[in-house]
Amino acid sequence: MHSGGKGFTFSKLFIYIILIAGSVISLFPFYWMFVIATNHTSAINKVPPAILPGKELVTNFQNVLAKIDFFGAMLNSLIISSLVTIGVLFICSLAGFAFAKLNFRGKEFLFIFILVTMMIPPQLGLIPQYYIITQLGWLNELKAVVVPGLIDAFGIFWMRQYVKGSVPDELLEAAKIDGCSYFRIYWNIVCPVILPAFATLAIIRFMYVWNDFLWPLVVLRDTTSHTIQIAIRTLVDNYVQDYGMILSGTFWATVPLILVFLIFNRFFIESLTQGAIKS
Repeated sequence: MHSGGKGFTFSKLFIYIILIAGSVISLFPFYWMFVIATNHTSAINKVPPAILPGKELVTNFQNVLAKIDFFGAMLNSLIISSLVTIGVLFICSLAGFAFAKLNFRGKEFLFIFILVTMMIPPQLGLIPQYYIITQLGWLNELKAVVVPGLIDAFGIFWMRQYVKGSVPDELLEAAKIDGCSYFRIYWNIVCPVILPAFATLAIIRFMYVWNDFLWPLVVLRDTTSHTIQIAIRTLVDNYVQDYGMILSGTFWATVPLILVFLIFNRFFIESLTQGAIKS
C-alpha cells in the first residue's frame, strides 16, 4: 500500500511537471509579444534581443492610435463576432435538434450534404459570395460579414451529436404528451441540457470570426468598417517595420479575446459540474 502511494505521488508529480511545461510553452508566445510591445524596435533588434518588458508600452500604443482607428475597429470586430456567435448558437442548435430528434424525409441526405460542405475550402466560395454581396449592395457594411457567417456546418454537426447523446427520447415524448410544441421542447428542455455545447461552440466561433482576415478584407474596404485584424495589418509599412508598435496593437487586440475565452470557459466548467450533480 505504501509503495502504491509513492507510485501515485510520483505519477501526479510527473503529470504536474508535464502540465506546467506545456503551459509555459503555450504562454511564451504571449509573453514574447508583450515584451516586444513594451520595447523600442532598437531593443528588439539587439543580439541577444530583449527578454524583459520595457517602458515603451504606452508610447507604442499611442503610435498605434495615431495611425489607425483602433477602438473603432475593435468595436466593429466585437459587433460582428457577437452577432455571428449568437446567430450560430441559435440556428445550429435548432438544426442540431431537428437532425437529432425529429424524423422527416431526406434527413440523412441533408446531414451528409452538410458534412460534405465541411470538406470544401472556404476560399472556393469567395467569388460567388462576393457577387451576391455586391448585388445586395452590402459592400462596406458589417452585415456583409455577419450574414454569411450565421450558418456553420461544424456547429450543426456539433450540436446534432451533443443533442443526440445528451437528451433522452423519453423526456421529449413526455413533453409531447403534455402538449408542448417542438419549439417549446427545444427552448425549455433541450437548451438547458446542452449548455456545455453552447459554451464550447461560442468559444470556437467567436475566436474564428474575431481572427478572420480574408473575407472582411474583401468586403469591408472603407476604413470606418475595418475589423481589428485589417486595421492591424495597415500598421505594417513596406519600408520601415516598427515591431514595437505592431505588437502593441496586436497585444491589446488579443486582450478582449482572452477575456471572452476565460468567461465562456468558466461557464463551460460550471455547466459540466451542474450536469454531474443533477445526474
